[in-house]
Amino acid sequence: MKDLLRKIVKAGRVAEAAPDRPEAASSERARALAGSVQVRHVDAGSCNGCEVEIASAFGPVYDAERYGVRQVASPRHADALMVTGPVTRNMEMALRRTYEAVPEPKFVMAVGDCARNCGVFAEAYGVVGAVGEVVPVDVEVRGCPPEPEAIVAALRGLTGR
Repeated sequence: MKDLLRKIVKAGRVAEAAPDRPEAASSERARALAGSVQVRHVDAGSCNGCEVEIASAFGPVYDAERYGVRQVASPRHADALMVTGPVTRNMEMALRRTYEAVPEPKFVMAVGDCARNCGVFAEAYGVVGAVGEVVPVDVEVRGCPPEPEAIVAALRGLTGR
């Protein structure tokens, strides 16, 4: 046990240094968050490609939590919504109610091309439209699916860290 402890002390911290701070997405409103953002993820009808990348963004490699971002289970505890996929007919009312449940100041991130402009699902019979057509969007993350670095950079823009 002592040998292991010595190795840990000798090796020190082995994580990469954080990249430079990004420009704040909505600097005036984001300052109210005081560098900490609680995020509620909403799947409005995606193919789950974005969910895999979000899981990577919060995993041990990209570790979005070190920048003050934490996922929560309830919209009442959230500061921001992270929405993926085009909004389907079955999810339109659920997304509106979830948005209304988030206390002020609130932010909405449209993650992925489907959330931004319906992507490959544009004009599909079960799709109402992009996230911005249902609730106001503050931050958009491009990509199909977006890279975890892009998701973390957008989240860092909200926290300012």
